Amino acid sequence: MIQSRRAFMASATALALAGYARRAQAVSNGFVDGPSRNEVFGYGPLKRDPYGLLDLPEGFSYRVVSQVGDTMSDGLRTPDKFDGMGCFPLDDDRVILVRNHEVNPLETNKTAWGAQHRLADNIDRSSVFGVYPDPDGGVYPLGGGTTTLVYNLKTGKLERSHLSLGGTAVNCAGGKTPWGSWLSCEETVAGVKDGLSQDHGWVFEVPANATGLVAPKPIKAMGRFKHEAACIDPRTGVVYMTEDVADSLFYRYLPVDPRHLDRGGRLQALAIAGQPSADTRNWNSVLWKQSDTLAVQWIDMDEVESPNGDLNLRGHAKGAAFFARGEGIHWADDHLYFTCTSGGVGQHGQIMRYTPSPREGAHDEALQPGQLELFIESTDRAVLDYVDNITIAPNGHVIGCEDRKVGTNHIKGVMPDGRIYTIARNPEPHDEDETNNELAGVCFSPDGQTMFVNLYAPGTTVAITGPWEAFRV
Repeated sequence: MIQSRRAFMASATALALAGYARRAQAVSNGFVDGPSRNEVFGYGPLKRDPYGLLDLPEGFSYRVVSQVGDTMSDGLRTPDKFDGMGCFPLDDDRVILVRNHEVNPLETNKTAWGAQHRLADNIDRSSVFGVYPDPDGGVYPLGGGTTTLVYNLKTGKLERSHLSLGGTAVNCAGGKTPWGSWLSCEETVAGVKDGLSQDHGWVFEVPANATGLVAPKPIKAMGRFKHEAACIDPRTGVVYMTEDVADSLFYRYLPVDPRHLDRGGRLQALAIAGQPSADTRNWNSVLWKQSDTLAVQWIDMDEVESPNGDLNLRGHAKGAAFFARGEGIHWADDHLYFTCTSGGVGQHGQIMRYTPSPREGAHDEALQPGQLELFIESTDRAVLDYVDNITIAPNGHVIGCEDRKVGTNHIKGVMPDGRIYTIARNPEPHDEDETNNELAGVCFSPDGQTMFVNLYAPGTTVAITGPWEAFRV
């Protein structure tokens, strides 16, 4: 139909005013549609947080547990850059949170040591892993590591907190062990050549019940690379690990003693069976589509302490597959999920599902190889964008934190059939080009009634409660 310019302008104006009125009504009611799109109802539209911290559905609320700069029970300051986190039971009322801090060696204002590192003298320097030369001629402990918090679910109060791993660098994510400890992963390969006292890029184990700084012992057999996260198959003790670089590998560690990871083992990288050095990212050419499944094989890595920080490139040359920024990983029943933040044709992110072989790690594994599925490949950033840290909810859904530096970040849920919905969002910045706060560290209390999540920087940990049983398709 041919329409006059005047009629067209009148129609466009009416539509614009109608849209403005609908948005104004939504804001006045306290509900925010935002740039996110649900594929199922989930928990419904988000309600605007008057404090501007976290928008949640009707009936849900959050409580601030911990913030950067808080004085901890050990007298140190709570460091910034809250990242991966695990939740452990303590007793009927209380849980333990072990939280990573992704502080790099140059961020001296974000550490537990306070201004001018004045609190660093309050600890035993032998209990921290690495130090960095101060421009004034001294040395100070590196500011990465973990803090441990005891939170009372019944009272909603933080009872104590302390630094539990010190002197490490860029502690990004990690994973829980079946025996009650946290694997904290360094996402850097900075080291002596960069002026540090130690090479970095290791995994450290932090017992959840530790009441002070733990001995910082790197598990070098698990490899030196830009570690992101880890999870353990509780049936076999095999450790699976992700790597956060654009051309990352997916690793597994076969420990000699599954209960004592520091006693050595074999580090391997995943390859696609029959397709050496495959590229799963779908960037330059499309290897596979969502729901496709490929058989895998595993390649032994050599020189795993990697003095040149090139483990991924050497592994790919041997036939290992490339992934796009491997990040969050979590075990679920008889399989695991891991995310590839910038994967996919549109680079909005992928979620992989790996089902181990019934003979995982055994000499005859190739007879029944493990299976890798492209579970999700986002084609719409409004549905899912740059998914990073993940956990598994009590209902079996994958819960993922978005980490897009510009725009708006959400906590998304993914049903077993792949449909996606929104649980929360960090309110969008005033300026479209303004950096948004990353969401990270999502995990659930053992009873499934409280979801903990971190806002990365300025660091804030919150406890979210609400009608989790009210999920609707």
